[in-house]
Amino acid sequence: MESITRQQRILGQLNSLWLPAAMNLLNVRIAHYDRSADPARPEYNQHVIYVFWHEFIPIILPHWGHTPLTILVSKHRDGEWVNQIGENLGMHVVRGSSSRGGSAAIRKLKKNSGFSSIAISPDGPRGPRRKMAAGPVFLAAMLGMPIVPLAAGIKNPWRLGTWDKMAVPKPFSRVRMIFGPKIHIPRTGDRELLESYRVSTERLLTGLCDTAQDWAESGARMFGEQPFVRGHRCNRMTFDPPRVDRPNIGGRAQLAPDQAAA
Repeated sequence: MESITRQQRILGQLNSLWLPAAMNLLNVRIAHYDRSADPARPEYNQHVIYVFWHEFIPIILPHWGHTPLTILVSKHRDGEWVNQIGENLGMHVVRGSSSRGGSAAIRKLKKNSGFSSIAISPDGPRGPRRKMAAGPVFLAAMLGMPIVPLAAGIKNPWRLGTWDKMAVPKPFSRVRMIFGPKIHIPRTGDRELLESYRVSTERLLTGLCDTAQDWAESGARMFGEQPFVRGHRCNRMTFDPPRVDRPNIGGRAQLAPDQAAA
């Protein structure tokens, strides 16, 4: 078991080096409904819970290296490579589940939510593909953090023979990412209401991925699109609570990406 752990550690270190370098060989553009939801941007002003499909982990994690982010990684053996990559990219990592007996993981996420956002692939670690589990919605309701769906599209990627059909972009191909609107989940124990948020969030994430895929394949320009820029930031950030006599900046969803920031 020790030799496997050592191999996984070395593989994680290698992946953390080549994945960011590989991003430089791609044509990456990003669109935001709200730029303050992107931890890599200077406008970032509120910790959130990101949800993205498991198949896009190879292109999403390098974007967030050395930013205030905690990734939730399953204790399943297949999650070890994500754990190693996250740690070597300067992220915080919590092992466990947000919905299946993961009380220790939830306590750690609650602690980390004071200084970082949280990233979850809600269809991992074993699927079904693009079917969102209830964990992120319950977590958002408990912690009072908005959910931000993060979509991706890749022109003609390689697809692995895994359950999620993991997407690997070819060199110099077009990659498009969309940060969706902030979805505020009420602090409630009403399971039917939370289920409705789960369903609507799943549909929104899937729809945004379809939009990102069309964008990648067409090569068209998206209103307010930005080039991919990597910058190292502190991986711990704290914010003052919003004042009650003024609106919470960035707290509402725009109708089209980045209209308010343009």
